Amino acid sequence: NLHNKICNMKYSVLADVYERLEKESSKLKKTDILSELLLQTPAELLPKVVLLATGKVFPAYSELKTGVASKMMIKAIMRATGVHEKDILQKFKELGDLGSVAEWCIKEKKQVALFKKELTVELVYRDLQSLATLTGSGSQERKLDLIAELLVSATPKEARYIVRTILETLRIGVAEGIVRDAIAKSFGVDPKLVENAWFWRPDYGEIARIAKEEGEEGLKKVRIELGKPIMVMLGEKAPTLKDALEEFERCILEYKYDGARTCIHKKGKKIWLFTRRLEDITAQFPDLVKLAKEGIIVDECIVEGETIGINPKTGEPIPFQQLSRRIQRKYDVAKMAEEIPVRIYLFDILYINGKSIVHKPLKERRDILEKSIRTIPGKFELSKALITKDIKEAEKFYKDALKAKQEGLMIKNLDAPYQPGRRVGYMLKVKPTMEPLDLVIIGAEWGTGKRAKWLGSYVLGCRDPDTGRFLSCGMLGTGLTDEQFQEMTNKLKPLIIKEEGRTVKVRPEIVVEVGYEEIQKSPHYESGYALRFPRLIRERTMEKSAEEADTIERVKNLFESQSKVK
Repeated sequence: NLHNKICNMKYSVLADVYERLEKESSKLKKTDILSELLLQTPAELLPKVVLLATGKVFPAYSELKTGVASKMMIKAIMRATGVHEKDILQKFKELGDLGSVAEWCIKEKKQVALFKKELTVELVYRDLQSLATLTGSGSQERKLDLIAELLVSATPKEARYIVRTILETLRIGVAEGIVRDAIAKSFGVDPKLVENAWFWRPDYGEIARIAKEEGEEGLKKVRIELGKPIMVMLGEKAPTLKDALEEFERCILEYKYDGARTCIHKKGKKIWLFTRRLEDITAQFPDLVKLAKEGIIVDECIVEGETIGINPKTGEPIPFQQLSRRIQRKYDVAKMAEEIPVRIYLFDILYINGKSIVHKPLKERRDILEKSIRTIPGKFELSKALITKDIKEAEKFYKDALKAKQEGLMIKNLDAPYQPGRRVGYMLKVKPTMEPLDLVIIGAEWGTGKRAKWLGSYVLGCRDPDTGRFLSCGMLGTGLTDEQFQEMTNKLKPLIIKEEGRTVKVRPEIVVEVGYEEIQKSPHYESGYALRFPRLIRERTMEKSAEEADTIERVKNLFESQSKVK
């Protein structure tokens, strides 16, 4: 009977819930809608339903992806509906969302499907997951067939959400907080317990099943597990070094490295590597796996550190942006390892030989870490650290970190436990603050989904005084409210001089003040530089003309000043 219940839950139930969620803007009402769905879902199906409700096919820590892009989806829609590619592209330009395009095509469809079957959640989930496992020769055709088969059996509404799920553009406004609260409401458990369990096992589908079957007691038992990533502890930014030192009774200062936060799990000879975003990067870093096998001298553990890329010629650290090429690379891994060798600096240990030690104070954990590894100079080391409360010693250490081309310092509370997933004030970061730049918007991209009618990402340009041209130096897509996106679109529309697909070029007239984390060298932009994490501070067109915007020279000077000690 349970098997039948699981197999018979209709996908249309999910599609109706998606539609209600998409139309609803209130977070409380969204929580209620999702809670109703979870209550009517059998426990065994909860992991799948929760995952699909968040627009995912795989948990965040899975390296599997459906591997379907817009081009392939357009072909699949053509195959399923017989609608001409020209009409699909025209509709896509109009609607900005292939899910809505698929819905329209199915309504327009002339031929009647002979082999139409009723779609269940189980069937859709299984087919979407299998998209990731279709590889090798002929795999593209098999993927197209699989998507087309689903679309042939789908109602227009179901097609809208199947397409969006495959393309990972569901956009129904269900963030993690709503899922957490819906689980708590459905099964009468404390939302804090739900969230804490999720920090240790970042898969709300699994957490929902535990909450339904085992209640609060089950959630309390969720622990750190070898081979599964956790949400790492986050640091807050301190206004000054002095402020940070005064925050804790006892503290340790560590270099803040410009790299990829890395969790290494070891179980006998097996090694896993995870990023702070829960990605499994074991396959991309065979050199780091080898170092972990040599450097970790205990049988089982989870250690945390920062992996930085190294310039093989100079031995100096390279910006994170260059290292990220290795994280994204799935092929030619050995060649990339030669081009961008790595070094890891370890700073914490969370688990050792069958026991979680996250409750122990940092001082104790650091001592255990030191005894658990064998350092390999220049490759596998402990983070450079200093225990002090003396401001003069701390300032010297900070200057040394900047001289070594690192980002700054982390100041950590030696008496604090490890609290995953939260900025709980147990560690603070101190970095030089960068001066904002006045830049000009020189291009943009039409958004998708709800933002299809807005220009949502803006190409920023700095001025080249010699040629009068504006050279691209980054993309800005954060720091604006919906009203500001609408307002900016209204201002940019009359300035469009060229349109290609969703990308537009605009006359350089709109000046914006932009904050950012740092400037990096980048071959992707005409200026040769890229702003890391740019955000809008304010528009300055009324105060400054485009001709008064910051020059390429200023960008270059700011880039060079980053590594100088102030």
